[in-house]
Amino acid sequence: MKLGVFNPLFQNMELEEMLEYIEASGLEAVEIGTGGYPGNAHCDVDALLESEELRAEYMEKFASRNIIISAFSCHGNPISPDEAFRKQSDENLRKSIQLAELMDVPVVNTFSGTPAGNETDTTVNWPVTPWPEEYSAIKKWQWENRLIPYWQDIAELAKSKGVKIGLELHGGFLVHSPHTMLELRRATNEYIGANLDPSHMWWQGIDPVAAIKILGRRSAIHHFHAKDTYIDQDNLNMYGYLDMNPYSSIKDRSWTFRSVGLGHSMDEWADMMSALRMYDYDYVVSIEHEDGLMSIEEGFRTAVRNLQNVIIKEKPTDMWWA
Repeated sequence: MKLGVFNPLFQNMELEEMLEYIEASGLEAVEIGTGGYPGNAHCDVDALLESEELRAEYMEKFASRNIIISAFSCHGNPISPDEAFRKQSDENLRKSIQLAELMDVPVVNTFSGTPAGNETDTTVNWPVTPWPEEYSAIKKWQWENRLIPYWQDIAELAKSKGVKIGLELHGGFLVHSPHTMLELRRATNEYIGANLDPSHMWWQGIDPVAAIKILGRRSAIHHFHAKDTYIDQDNLNMYGYLDMNPYSSIKDRSWTFRSVGLGHSMDEWADMMSALRMYDYDYVVSIEHEDGLMSIEEGFRTAVRNLQNVIIKEKPTDMWWA
């Protein structure tokens, strides 16, 4: 496996400055935002699509530092009831897939999206309970009329381009758990998989190691984020996991994103790395730093230091003892 980082953390740096910093930090990969929520601070997608020369110059900046692009990421909502945002998210995704093919980037990460609850609604609707029965009806309508048709189309595009799609299992979107990931995959194809982020498993009450096993058995992990979550049991008793307190109200929240090793023990992170290797994920572990208690520098350094101690970099050897 290779250790990498998601680039929005360094959006105030120029591309080459960021790459030098990443190289000096001992990392081998970077995940590049191409639009949507991550922005595109280090990637002019339209210009790169138009010019083979620019693409070659761009890739040389990475290759000269022995850094790979692990994925292009354009998290948005391509099935949103907001027409402008829906179209923008869809365009970002299609362009990112096209650019990934041209630049030999194997994965494009995004969200599955969340639509309205019916044809006339104007805002997103994320049902989280089967009763009253209206919620089950909403979920059925969303999957049959919005989610599956859209992702069937994208899955075929991804297959034609040889680019995998990593859907981040994030609450608030229809694909947010191992079950919903596999449910959509059955309706599409094997190019649809997970960008698995353990931080979003913990706050849903899901054991990330178990999630790795469930998805790994089906070769459904296309990318992996490294972010931790601290669970505050006292606040959890008050608000539950579906906590609507602002992220900035850390003292009141049930759960808070932390840098790697500051929400859960490094033993648990070591177990995740072993599970990834056991289930044949041998790609990039991409640091995503969203810790409200730490600076960018300190949070990033903490994640790098902790992950360097547990990531499995080398290929296993033959079992010489048996």
